[in-house]
Amino acid sequence: MDIRTGVIVLALFAVLGAFFSLRGAIRSMQAARKISFYSLRKRYNANAWRLVILAWVLIAAAFWFPGGGAEVMYQVFPPSATPSLTPTITLTPTITLTPTLTLPPTQTLTPLVSNTPTLTPTPFLPVAIEALFAGPVTPNPDSIFTAVQFSTEFDGVNAVDPKTVFELPLQTLYGGFDYNNTLPGVQWTALWYRDGELVCYETEPWRDEWGTGGIGGYTSCTSPLGGWQAGQYEVQIFMGYEWKVVGRFVVMENLTPVVTPTGTPDLTTTLLPTTTP
Repeated sequence: MDIRTGVIVLALFAVLGAFFSLRGAIRSMQAARKISFYSLRKRYNANAWRLVILAWVLIAAAFWFPGGGAEVMYQVFPPSATPSLTPTITLTPTITLTPTLTLPPTQTLTPLVSNTPTLTPTPFLPVAIEALFAGPVTPNPDSIFTAVQFSTEFDGVNAVDPKTVFELPLQTLYGGFDYNNTLPGVQWTALWYRDGELVCYETEPWRDEWGTGGIGGYTSCTSPLGGWQAGQYEVQIFMGYEWKVVGRFVVMENLTPVVTPTGTPDLTTTLLPTTTP
C-alpha cells in the first residue's frame, strides 16, 4: 500500500468513527430522557455532547487527511524516485528485394453458349375447359393417382403392353391409372397436349360407380385436333382445379419400309411349225 492509499483509508475510518459517535450521542440523549434522576440524566447528556464533539473532530480529520495529511506523510516518508525504463534499440529493417518480372494472368475461356435449363410450367386448366365444369371443384386433398401408362388397347383394368413411343398410323390411345381417396361428384379433367397445344380433352364429374379408390381408371383420345401427328405428347389429369399427375409419350412417323418390286419380266417366244395341206 502506498502513502496515497493509506491517507484515503484513514479518511474513511474517520468518517466511520464520526458516524458511530453521532449514533452513540443520540442514544445517550434518548436514554437521558427516560431517567428521572437529575444527576444521572446530566451525566448522560454530558457524555452525549462529548460524542458529538468527537464526531465533528473526526469529520474535520476526514477532510484534512486527503490534503494536509498527505503532505505531512510525504515529509515524514519522502517518496523514492522510480527508475524509468530505457527503451531498447529498434532494429531497422533491411532492404526488401522487389521481384523483377510479374507474370500476366492467363486468359479464362468463356463459353459462347451456356446451356440454361428451361423452367417447366406448372400444369393449369384453360378457362375454356373450366367453363364446361358441371360438378363441385373441391377435391379430397389426400386423393392420389398413379403414373399414367399409355397403350393402344385397354382390357378394362390395365393398359395392354404399355409404351412411351408409338408409330403412326394410330386410332385410339388409352392412358390407364389407379386412384385412391377420390370423391364421387367432383369434376375431373384429362387434357391431351401435342407439343404444348391442346388437341384432346375430357371432363366430367367423378362417377359413383368408380368409387373412392380402385384400379382400371383411364382416359382416352380417338380423334385429336388435326389427327394423330408425330410429336411430343403430354396428358395432364386434374381433380377440380388441383393438378394430380402428368404422363408423357412420343408419336413417330411410320418407319416400316415399303418394298416395291423392280425389274422387267423376261418374255420367251417359241415359233411352232405350220403345215400347209
